[in-house]
Amino acid sequence: MKLIFAGTPSTALPVLERLDELHEVAAVLTRPPAAQGRSSKLVGSPVEMWARSHGIEVLAPRSLKDPSLTARIREIAPQCCPVVAYGGLITRELLNIPIHGWINLHYSLLPAYRGAAPVQRALMDGCDSTGVTVFRIVPALDAGPVYLQTRVPIEDEETTGDVLRRLSLVGADAMAEGLARAEQGQEPVPQSEQGVSLAPKVTPDEAHLDLTCDGRRCVNLVRAMSPEPGAWAEMGSGRFKILRARIADLPSGMGETLPGTLHATKKSLLCRVGDGWIECVEVQAPGKKPMPGADWARGGLRGQCLR
Repeated sequence: MKLIFAGTPSTALPVLERLDELHEVAAVLTRPPAAQGRSSKLVGSPVEMWARSHGIEVLAPRSLKDPSLTARIREIAPQCCPVVAYGGLITRELLNIPIHGWINLHYSLLPAYRGAAPVQRALMDGCDSTGVTVFRIVPALDAGPVYLQTRVPIEDEETTGDVLRRLSLVGADAMAEGLARAEQGQEPVPQSEQGVSLAPKVTPDEAHLDLTCDGRRCVNLVRAMSPEPGAWAEMGSGRFKILRARIADLPSGMGETLPGTLHATKKSLLCRVGDGWIECVEVQAPGKKPMPGADWARGGLRGQCLR
């Protein structure tokens, strides 16, 4: 089939690469270049960079309502438009162009976790499994009929970044199968009206660790917010991020301590929380790069306390 692939982040690339092997990817639709780094230099998305390196046309409009975009997509005349984490809502006018519609890969088992942050919300909730859903896009958010779903377990210490990398690989096979079913004329199945939940985009404020909470809740938030925006607590006038964490045993020789107290052992950095201790496996101190918690403690722990 002739396709226009819509996607933006690096997690969309395994699917794009797989579809490029199986079909004709005539163009990619991606978010416009964004400012990065201290220089605020505009940088194209990973999908844009991949497409340019492979000689594929790039469509990166500021608005999907741009008449020139609609005209160009009509001119290309794709038979189907697969979507992976594009980052915008496809307009009704665009939805009606390809004969097989716009088919989305979503990182949850719909109708659970409809929205922009399904993996983050699943980890915050302590889920032990998630999955991928391939469905036809309709105007309502993530509510379209389903071609197929694949359940995927979540390992105990996996972060959002870890889970997304695995789901993108599973999703490449799932999307290839979904497009094959669409091309063969198989009709997708309507989603259940039961079990609907929403997964709105996470905010930096939500990433603020409440260290008076129990350890499992703290660890789940750390996992959900890694790598971005990073779960954080205040240290002095800056934000101390905990990027990986696990439940820890009570350190020997420690009496009653307040939540937020940091304690270093020979091999680890521990933090007191509401019902015990967590190990800060990977951290990022204010103004520093991410590093193992134990390494930071050897050079930076001098009675600091998080709040």
